[in-house]
Amino acid sequence: MEKIALITDTAADLHDDVVEKYNIHVLPFRIIYKDREYKDRIDITPKEVYDNLDKEVPTSSLPSMQDMEDTFTKLEEEGYTHAIVVTLSSGLSGIYNAAKLVSENHPTIKTYVCDSQSISAGEGIIIEICAELMEEGKGFDEIVKEIPNIKNRIDVFFVVGTLEYLKRGGRIGKVSGTIGELLNIKPIIGIDKNDGKYYTYDKVRGRKQSINRLLEIVGTKLKEGKYRVRVMNGNASEETNKVFEKIKIMENAVEVKLGGDISPVSGVHSGPGLIGVVLIKEQ
Repeated sequence: MEKIALITDTAADLHDDVVEKYNIHVLPFRIIYKDREYKDRIDITPKEVYDNLDKEVPTSSLPSMQDMEDTFTKLEEEGYTHAIVVTLSSGLSGIYNAAKLVSENHPTIKTYVCDSQSISAGEGIIIEICAELMEEGKGFDEIVKEIPNIKNRIDVFFVVGTLEYLKRGGRIGKVSGTIGELLNIKPIIGIDKNDGKYYTYDKVRGRKQSINRLLEIVGTKLKEGKYRVRVMNGNASEETNKVFEKIKIMENAVEVKLGGDISPVSGVHSGPGLIGVVLIKEQ
């Protein structure tokens, strides 16, 4: 009899109720300041990180190997036979490789590690759908076979308040920075499905225009079919709520949910003022 565990990390930005409902094991990234270190969402909240950015910008690091080992050991003790792990994009973090290494130390659990090639709700929705498939009675092999199809149906777009933090964290990748800042050019950033890195989907001038363009992109996507939508907030709650209200009434948006604050792991790199939209096309 299969007993399947679901594992992800704090960058997936899953709501507590989803974590509890499906008994998802969440590995905490580490938020590192000069003289102290916190476990993401356990010892420190996204809001605390944002509120402190003007004093110190922390760095982030993978969940500790010990935390991963402990999770697998606990699963063994609880009689799990299989595990599905969904991680933050390998284009943005080393957690995918670390999770693979640790899973190999626990051969009694047959583990599939999925590189989400995404972030935030783009990563979280994969584990959520795996949980739904489990509820429908699907087995491990069937769910694993379905994961590439789930990933393929996801789109992530976001705008940031400033490019400074992406540049500082070396996460800017194919998003061009410096000249844009001077001209108040605001990129709409997407995630490349091939390498899981950020790229510039489009650019406009000014904050208001960038938010309007984000809404336009969502509207265009929704013409292609029915989508579930998650709206993410990175210390821009008022604007995020307005975006949420507008998307909620769009045609073909079948389930629009407001995510909480995005994880400090993402927040440290994107800085304050992030508004993100994750779309997943219905089958």
